[in-house]
Amino acid sequence: RGYAEVPSDKIRLNLTLPHQVNLPATTGDLGVLANHVPTVEQLRPGVIDVVEESGSTKQFFVSGGFAVVQPGSLLSINAIEAYPVEDFSAEAVRAQLAEAQKNATSGSEIDQVEAKIELEVLEALAA
Repeated sequence: RGYAEVPSDKIRLNLTLPHQVNLPATTGDLGVLANHVPTVEQLRPGVIDVVEESGSTKQFFVSGGFAVVQPGSLLSINAIEAYPVEDFSAEAVRAQLAEAQKNATSGSEIDQVEAKIELEVLEALAA
């Protein structure tokens, strides 16, 4: 089974039949199983879990986007950015989080707003 793969200049998607997909929706975490009620959900920064029948899980970090559940057990995820979680260094995330926390309380109003957005994304990644 394949998922998203990121060559240097494009993303290639493969269709799979997962057992469950867990989404970080703005309305709360959402688990999607076969025959889920159709819905459209806005995604917040967080981790998408793709759970296979065997129980193994593949995780992708998304910074936002939308998930559309359609009749016939079809799920489409349109993400602004999506990366395999294993591509991130926990140490680098912690360092950037500390820097963003410092910037969120100092600098211009624009700098503080940008740092708060960065904090939201990094906190979701660090969770």
